[in-house]
Amino acid sequence: MTSRGYTVEEGGRLNNFAIEPKMYVDETVQSGFTAYSEKVNGRLAMVGFVALLATEAITGQGLISWFTNL
Repeated sequence: MTSRGYTVEEGGRLNNFAIEPKMYVDETVQSGFTAYSEKVNGRLAMVGFVALLATEAITGQGLISWFTNL
C-alpha cells in the first residue's frame, strides 16, 4: 500500500525507503559570463583575500615586502 510518500508492508510495518527520490539533472551550460561563473569567481576571490590576510598575520609582513624579501 502506497500513500503520502511511504509504504506499509504486508505485516503492517512502515517502510520509509521504498520510494525512490526523483532525480534532477541541471543540463544548462555553466561556462562563460553567466551568473554561476561570476558567483564562483567572487567566492574564490574572497578565499584568496582571506588567505592574504592570514599570510600577513602569520609572517608579520605585507604582501609586497614578503615578495621583495624572497
